[in-house]
Amino acid sequence: MSNIPARLARSARVSGNPLEARKRVIQLYRDWYRNAPEICTLYALNVTPAFVRHCIRGHFEENRYVTDPRVIDVLILKGRQEFQETLNCWKQLDHVMGVLLAPRGRPQRTFLQKFYEGRDEDAVLPAATGILHPKIA
Repeated sequence: MSNIPARLARSARVSGNPLEARKRVIQLYRDWYRNAPEICTLYALNVTPAFVRHCIRGHFEENRYVTDPRVIDVLILKGRQEFQETLNCWKQLDHVMGVLLAPRGRPQRTFLQKFYEGRDEDAVLPAATGILHPKIA
């Protein structure tokens, strides 16, 4: 396939209602899903297209419960941008493997790892949680 940067360009649109936003999200997901084999080929990844699809699904599942149409529009815009940059080979292999395919969650740490770091996040609640007095067990 020819690598013409403009072939993937889309204008930024604002969703009029949640149904329209849903259609745009599904279309973006389909574009990513269908191009998983091409991503593996372009970047010579040593993973299968099924694994790439699994990672893509995980990224979409992270934002499954977002309901604000404006936030959904921003996420669609960022997803389109990532899609275009990925298929136009504007990323390095490390970007694809690290950002796109790596899990985003923080790995679980043992008590000793937390102790060595000098912190215990379970005991400290951020101010934005809205919990004034945590339960003390």
